[in-house]
Amino acid sequence: MEYSMKQNNLAFWLAAIFIGLTLAACQATTVQTSSTDVPVQPTIIPNTPASAAQTVTAPTVPATDVPAPTNAPTDVIDNASSVPITLNGDSITANNASVQVNGATATIIAAGNYELRGTLNDGQIIVNTADEKPVRLILNGVKLANSKNAPLFIANANKFIIHLADNSENFISDASAYVFENADADEPNAALFSKNDLTISGNGALTVQGNFNDGVASKAGLVIAGGKISVTAADDGIRGKDFLIVQNGELVVNAQGDGLKADNDEDADKGYITVEGGKLNITTGGDALTAERVVTITSGEFNLTTGGGSNAKLGEDVSAKGIKAGAHLEIDGGTFNINAADDALHSKGTLKINDGKFTLATGDDAINTETTLEINAGKINISQSNEGIEGMVITLNGGDIRVVSSDDAINAKDPDAADGGGMGRPSRLPDFSAYTGRVFLYIHGGNIAIDATGDGLDANGAIQMTGGAVVINGPTVRMNGAVDYDAAFNITGGTLIAAGSSGMAQTSGDASSSQNSLLIHFGKTLPGGTLVHIQNSAGKNILTFAPTKEFQSLAFSSPQLAMGETYSVFLGGSAAGASTNGIYPDGAYTPGEEFTTFTISQSVTVIGRGGMR
Repeated sequence: MEYSMKQNNLAFWLAAIFIGLTLAACQATTVQTSSTDVPVQPTIIPNTPASAAQTVTAPTVPATDVPAPTNAPTDVIDNASSVPITLNGDSITANNASVQVNGATATIIAAGNYELRGTLNDGQIIVNTADEKPVRLILNGVKLANSKNAPLFIANANKFIIHLADNSENFISDASAYVFENADADEPNAALFSKNDLTISGNGALTVQGNFNDGVASKAGLVIAGGKISVTAADDGIRGKDFLIVQNGELVVNAQGDGLKADNDEDADKGYITVEGGKLNITTGGDALTAERVVTITSGEFNLTTGGGSNAKLGEDVSAKGIKAGAHLEIDGGTFNINAADDALHSKGTLKINDGKFTLATGDDAINTETTLEINAGKINISQSNEGIEGMVITLNGGDIRVVSSDDAINAKDPDAADGGGMGRPSRLPDFSAYTGRVFLYIHGGNIAIDATGDGLDANGAIQMTGGAVVINGPTVRMNGAVDYDAAFNITGGTLIAAGSSGMAQTSGDASSSQNSLLIHFGKTLPGGTLVHIQNSAGKNILTFAPTKEFQSLAFSSPQLAMGETYSVFLGGSAAGASTNGIYPDGAYTPGEEFTTFTISQSVTVIGRGGMR
């Protein structure tokens, strides 16, 4: 059951982002009027002159060497070779020189296997040995309590393992106020406390009541390899200062502070949490999982509630996040149900989601990072948020993403800049390659559905879309837009459908976009559920879409918008067949009122008036 460690360089995935675009032939924006508008002359926005391709470097985070486990502890224990320690209520029996007994206190002074049975009403088990070999303590039907201190205190042991015997139920409860021999002492400060590395294994059950401070704590590293562990704590539930690794088991934590915590902020190779499996049910007043540096998750089932849930009000200095990392958060899989008063997933550095199933409800941001955020796969359902996904450089490569937000749904912003975007209408067609800032939103794949009260896609910089599908039911107020960007929106692939208000409406397309884009201002507010149908001159369905909320404008880009082709726009009518995110891909359309007809002659076509472009 020994647990060995080695250094494993976990260099963060942040690297320089190189953007080299060969500019296409200069294109312009044509503004047309609908058949119901007063005729005006088309307005041409001149192209921005072609400039040299820009090299944009993302901010970097220093690499962190993170110790990683190489050998999982074994659960094989030879009970026959164990030294028995019997708890007799107010006394302890142990007939071995390795166990020193003084009334209701037993001190283990040598390496070996020890089996603990019985009830200790008010006493303490201490481990204090300089031996290099491990101490293994088997809990087999134990009740430990102490009215003045920690019932189980590992003062010194090179390697210490607690093994929960099969089918056993074990209980540990400490005092609500500790009495220390030295007035300056501040430890132990948990019902189960270790100064050294601690491993918990086995298939039994352990219930810990941390009345004074923490429930289970190690001043070094803590590994949970198995067992059914239930912790209630006045402060933090389970703390491994240097590292906390969950390999398996079932954890139920109810803590007034943080749930799982690794908080070493002095050593660059420490302060991390790794979860490889298991079931974690955590309810906290603070963060559910928090690491000073790195959180990595490969699998597991997570049910996390923090700060009273997504509808609770937090104080300004309270952190009640679902999963929080100081430098890097990476998730490769697992099932996550998070109801957080604060952010659901948060990293002060970088954040990467490679897979997993997420159901997130939050009183703040659902997924937030201060530098780069990358989503490669997974199913992400954000049912409630202030802002759904936020970071300085956001890259969406895949996944099924659904966002409901009371403010911006997907927001690329500079954490060092003041809130707010540009307000002026550009005098020239913007050019993505001319942008020299550091704020980007990249959409390369995935299926993204957005219901936003604020902006749908918001970049205080530039947006680039090369693939995927984005459907936005955006804001109904004029001071927000379904699409909002400061610099440029370059589009070379994928499908964008964005319904919203007209006051700040923008669409995709810049001087180097190879895919055509359209922005329609309807000149009035249309009720949610009104069909918008676009067909080509041959009557082929290009788009049949029913926004879920009232709308005044529609931004649309698709590979099916062809240069030189003439299209007709209809409002109302009916569509047959099933819809996905309001889109009717295959069903027959019964025409409503024809709104306008237009011909694509430039990369960006604007119909009607209102908005920015």
